[in-house]
Amino acid sequence: MSRFQIDINDYAYELPDERIAKFPLDERQQSKLLVYRAGEIAESRFYRIGEVLPEGAMLVFNNTKVIRARIVMHKPSGARIEIFCLEPHAPADYERAFAVRGEAEWSCIVGNSKKWKEGELLIDFEYAGQPTRLVAERVENQGRESIVRFRWEAPLTFGQLLEELGRIPIPPYLGRESEEIDNTRYQTVYSRFEGSVAAPTAGLHFTSELIEELKSEGVEFEEVTLHVGAGTFLPVKEANAANHPMHTEHFEVRLATLRNLRRKYGRIIAVGTTSVRTLESIAALGYRVKCSGTPDCERTVGQWELYDIPAEVGGAELLYALIEYMEREGLDRLKTSTQIMITPCGYRFRIVEGMVTNFHQPRSTLLLLVSALVGDDWHAIYDFALANDFRFLSYGDSSILLNSKFKIQDSKLDSEG
Repeated sequence: MSRFQIDINDYAYELPDERIAKFPLDERQQSKLLVYRAGEIAESRFYRIGEVLPEGAMLVFNNTKVIRARIVMHKPSGARIEIFCLEPHAPADYERAFAVRGEAEWSCIVGNSKKWKEGELLIDFEYAGQPTRLVAERVENQGRESIVRFRWEAPLTFGQLLEELGRIPIPPYLGRESEEIDNTRYQTVYSRFEGSVAAPTAGLHFTSELIEELKSEGVEFEEVTLHVGAGTFLPVKEANAANHPMHTEHFEVRLATLRNLRRKYGRIIAVGTTSVRTLESIAALGYRVKCSGTPDCERTVGQWELYDIPAEVGGAELLYALIEYMEREGLDRLKTSTQIMITPCGYRFRIVEGMVTNFHQPRSTLLLLVSALVGDDWHAIYDFALANDFRFLSYGDSSILLNSKFKIQDSKLDSEG
C-alpha cells in the first residue's frame, strides 16, 4: 500500500486536440508567457520574460541533447521494424556509448515487435561513397523493453551512426511523423550533451539573443544535465497516482554548479521540470552526505526519498554538505540517477524557488509537480491558459511560476560564495 493517497482524477482537465501545438512557432521567443506570482495571473510574451524575473534570479537549464533515437530497419523478408533507443546498456555510460565503434547494446522499445521473434534486422546505406550495413539482433526480451545489439563496419561512432540513420523522436501526442523542422526546433539552443529521447521543452523558447540580453540585464545562468527518458510520457494508470512507478533518468552535476547554486540560494528558477527534478535530487545527495558521509551515487535517488528529509533541514545546508564532500574527495562532478516523484502531498522544495514550464497533459506526473509548487492554483492557471488561447504541450506556450517572493540571500552564503 502506498504511503500517500493521490486521486489522479483530481488532476484532470479537458484538453481539446486543437489546443495541442503540433508544430513550433516560426520564432521561438514569440510564444505566449503566462506569469503566475503568488496567486496572481497575467499574460505576456516570452521575449519579455526579463521583465518578470525577480532581481538577482538565476535560471538553471538542462543542457541535454535529443538524440535521433528512432531507427527504421527491415527484416530480410522486407518487414518494417522500428527500434526506439532508450538508453545505453553496454557500455552503459552515455559518453562511452556514443563514442564506441563497431558494436553497442541499447535498451530499446521495438515497434511491430510481433514480427521480429528471431533473426537479424538490416539497414543498407552508403558512407564515404562505400556500401555498408547496420545489423541489429535482439539479445534479450524484457517485455516493454528489449536489449538490442547493433553491429556495423563503417568507421563511425554510434553517435555518428544515429546522426546518419536515426530520426528525432517527437512526442507521440503530436500524432505525426518527425519532419525536417524537428531536427532543429526539437532541440534547445543550449543543448550540448547527447542522451535524451525527449526534449526539455521549457527551454525551447529561448534564443541565443534572448539569453545574451538577459545576461546583460544581470540574470545569471547555470546548467545541469539530465537525460530525459521516454518514461516522461507514460500515463498515470493508477487511480492512486502514488502507486505509479516513476521511471529512472540519469543526471550529472558539476562542483562549480553547486557552488553557484549555493551562492544564489533563494533565487533559483528551474527551466523545465527536468531541471526541477535534477536540482531537487541534488538535495537528496546532500542529505545522504549528512547522514552517512557519502552521496552513494551508485544508488538511484528513490521515488519518495526526499519526503524523508526532516522539515528543519534546509536546501542551503544540503548544498553545503555536498560541496564539502566533493572538495574533500577532489571530485569535480557527480553522476547518478533519479526516480524522484514530486507531488502535492507534503513535498517541500529544497532548492527551487520557481520554474519556467510549458502546459502539461492531464493526469500526468508533470502536472502533479506543478501542483506541488502552486497548490490548487494550478486549476486557475490552466483555466486561464485555455480561456486565452494558449498552445499546449511540447511545442506549446510557456509559463513562469513563482510561488512566493524570493528570499533575501543569507549574508553567510554571500560571504562563502
